[in-house]
Amino acid sequence: VQDFGEDDSLYITKVTTIHMGNYTCHAYGYEELYQTHVLQVNVPPVIRVYPETQAQEPGVSASLKCHAEGIPNPRITWLKNGIDIMPKLSKQLTLLANGSELHINSVRYEDTGAYTCIAKNEVGVDEDISSLFIEDSARKTRLSVGNMFYVFSDDGITVLQPNECEIRRHIRPEERIFTSYEEICPRVEGEGIQSCLWASAVNVRDKYIYVTQPKQNRVMIIDIQTQKAIQSLDVDPLPTKLHYDKSHDQVWVLSWGDMRKSSPTLQVIPEASAGEVQRVIRTPFEGVDDFFIPPTNLIINHVRFGFIFNKSKSAVHKIDLETVTHIKTINFKNYSCVPQTMAYTHLGGYFFVQCRRNRSVAASPQLIIDSVTDAVIGPNSDVSGTPYISPDGRYLVSADEDSGRMKVQALSVRGEIKLIYDLQTNIRVSDLTFQPSFTEGNQYYIYATSHLQTDVLFVELSTGKMNVLKNLKDPITSKDWPWSNYNRIMKDSGLFGQYLITPAKESLFVINGRQNTLRCEVSGIRRGNTVVWVGEV
Repeated sequence: VQDFGEDDSLYITKVTTIHMGNYTCHAYGYEELYQTHVLQVNVPPVIRVYPETQAQEPGVSASLKCHAEGIPNPRITWLKNGIDIMPKLSKQLTLLANGSELHINSVRYEDTGAYTCIAKNEVGVDEDISSLFIEDSARKTRLSVGNMFYVFSDDGITVLQPNECEIRRHIRPEERIFTSYEEICPRVEGEGIQSCLWASAVNVRDKYIYVTQPKQNRVMIIDIQTQKAIQSLDVDPLPTKLHYDKSHDQVWVLSWGDMRKSSPTLQVIPEASAGEVQRVIRTPFEGVDDFFIPPTNLIINHVRFGFIFNKSKSAVHKIDLETVTHIKTINFKNYSCVPQTMAYTHLGGYFFVQCRRNRSVAASPQLIIDSVTDAVIGPNSDVSGTPYISPDGRYLVSADEDSGRMKVQALSVRGEIKLIYDLQTNIRVSDLTFQPSFTEGNQYYIYATSHLQTDVLFVELSTGKMNVLKNLKDPITSKDWPWSNYNRIMKDSGLFGQYLITPAKESLFVINGRQNTLRCEVSGIRRGNTVVWVGEV
């Protein structure tokens, strides 16, 4: 909330990272008399360790990871049983990526202990413990259900453990839903083989996966602990997109009505992590072409507003996620921009809007909206294409599908946006994701797939170096994937994962993001373009 005091000062009652940037005051009636204040917002560190506890046998290597975010970037140190480990560093015990990873080469019994990661910056400190136990028979007594990819394909649901490239479970189309005893993918009249059709899936707090079955007009719920389909919910016809709104524990469902998108609706499933879902709420919004809800991260864990776009309208509508009501309309008429996709960074609080291509003219630049004032600041210089923001909000990568240009911009802790790379690629990007670097703290690689080609591009963001993984077979055609522009997705494995997954027409490729190499191909998975990562359960 901003307020002007009696003395004409500007007061901001609850400062967050969205407020960083330049504030200029003018003398009333004398525009040339002005003064600019730069507001920099510092944020105390927030950390996550991984794993919280692990058991290893003597002689193997062990890694303890610590991810820290804060402004300025925190410094990381480690203690073992309360004592600084710095003096003990050796070939046997090393720190990688500015302390984000503690690696023990060949563990011995005396390495058992509580390892504390401490992250410090100018404004605060945070710490957490990762415990290591060295035992003779540290074989897992119970097979973990976490750290798996769930792949939804024509052939059902495949639960894949990427480390060993091992299929842990395959749920076939004819298996049954626990509560209703209906088949997971009912047989269609006149079709020879029983097969599945999926569009979109989301992970709900590592407890459930919600997935849409567009032709069945329903959302199915998978229980992660038991790896079974436990319930299906009837929704409006042709559900094609889901989003899990973590702040309010609800799943948003966009349905098209039919393949021409002639009667789209937006519905909400409340209390999504409670399990037994009783109801689906219809929202009052009409003619919704798409919607955007900003992601949460370590620093921003509550999101209050979302946006919906209507077909061929030059505006976005801001909505309150909690009350599911329309708040205001932000107009782009002056820029003749019909929104296609959006991205958000909490650094400076900017939304980046990609405009739809006009047949006649070249791609128009992205627009920037300031979330503090809801004002359209104007075009993002000459940057066009689909915007993607890194998990920490510090990088914006824009991929222009037609030209193959990829522009990388950095967001500074003063809320400034600077172009750092303008990369010419020959791939028309279908999807792109960020993989945290294993050698530098607070850095990323980007991995991008192509609409048409068999190559995957990766770029090291700290240097702009590009490389290509070749011959990952043909992507699913856009005709076979009508649900979104992402006909070949690239899915990462979260904050601490090192594997990424991307589907071809009839198989899946697992990429080792630590070595930037292909890990394996899993064949016999057709159209597996709906994928969810499940972390520690």
